Amino acid sequence: MLGRGMLIGILAGLFAFGVATLIGEPPVERAIAFETAQGASHANDHHDHAAPSAPEGGGHDHHHHHADADDEGELFSRGTQAGWGLLTGLLVYGAAVGGLFALTYAYAQGRMGALGPRGLASVLALLGFLALVLVPGLKYPANPPAVGDPDTIQQRTALYFMLLILSVAAMVGAVVTARRLAARWGAWNAALAGGVLFLAVMVAAGVALPEVNEVPDAFPAQVLWRFRLASWGIHATLWAALGLGYGWLCQAAQSRDLQALRRGGRPALF
Repeated sequence: MLGRGMLIGILAGLFAFGVATLIGEPPVERAIAFETAQGASHANDHHDHAAPSAPEGGGHDHHHHHADADDEGELFSRGTQAGWGLLTGLLVYGAAVGGLFALTYAYAQGRMGALGPRGLASVLALLGFLALVLVPGLKYPANPPAVGDPDTIQQRTALYFMLLILSVAAMVGAVVTARRLAARWGAWNAALAGGVLFLAVMVAAGVALPEVNEVPDAFPAQVLWRFRLASWGIHATLWAALGLGYGWLCQAAQSRDLQALRRGGRPALF
């Protein structure tokens, strides 16, 4: 099952890369353009303020400082980052998520009612997307370049992972609660109770945790909104492909194993 999950995760990463290229790169490019323009504006302001009091050699040294900064450049070009870099990152991420998804699926089999392989995989993918992406992202959404103070990155990362861990724990608690109530309340009412529990815990956490708003005043709101929508869209594509693809693969493997058992053979390992 682990191999299936990693394989489907890699394929899901390919789909996510297509979405990222299509809707994710345009807002990133505009954010980088804004960051470059802001940096040039600050550099010009600094030069204008420093020029009157600088000695004769000061102008030459100042020019060399910017020339050296420009010569340093980036370790990887923007084209490499948006192409092979992004593809590699999403494939590795997809394989890792797919492997963890497969382990979760193996544990959940027989513990979530009479769901078949496709239904179980789809439900797990939906719950995973909610707990790992959407709900934490509503409080601490992804930010494009030029947004965020570098001095607070450790604090922001700690807050995000704190909320992420709490979201996963709340989701597990909600599923366990729903399972225990299903016999007395019925599957539908038990699922609603679990959903209310998860929602209550996350609303309380969202209110208790501090706000983080480091968006520059001049940053285009449309670019910010499109970047965040693209980020959610990329993750949604990956999780949807993972759930549907893994469910289809497990359904096909189950049918193949049943046919093999009827013929007196052995079930397939993959």
